[in-house]
Amino acid sequence: MKTKIGDVFYAKINDNSKKYLQYIANDLTQLNSDVIRVFKKVYHIDDSPPDLSEIINQEVDFYAHCVNKWGIKLGYWHKVGNIDNVGELNILFRSVGDEGNQQMKISQNWWIWKINDNQRRVGKLEGENQKAEIGSVIPPDSIIHRMQTGEYDFVYPGY
Repeated sequence: MKTKIGDVFYAKINDNSKKYLQYIANDLTQLNSDVIRVFKKVYHIDDSPPDLSEIINQEVDFYAHCVNKWGIKLGYWHKVGNIDNVGELNILFRSVGDEGNQQMKISQNWWIWKINDNQRRVGKLEGENQKAEIGSVIPPDSIIHRMQTGEYDFVYPGY
């Protein structure tokens, strides 16, 4: 399935509930990966999709890098339409030079960036930078886990 910026999807988060997400950008800074925004509102699984403009004007729960085609291919999300409004793309992401080191509890090796902008090493993550989204390319099942619980299901150092 071909995807394009503006596509809106729903994802089943349990037997009775679903949430919506939108493909909003490609980030050349992070492997040219897809960037999505996930909306907070939870719908009953049997509800008809609301108007797309209603969906995209909801409060955003979180932003993530992913591969949309994997989410679709693996059956985690399903397209409901496309709308040009992708919101504000001034999103701050973070990554850590210690990623994968499960012994690392607190990192002093943080990098931050915004979509299609250069990464900048900041060392210790302080102030507004602590609000940055994890910028790794996230597998679809981990995105669903965060939709369900508010947290990812993988180890990532703190700040």
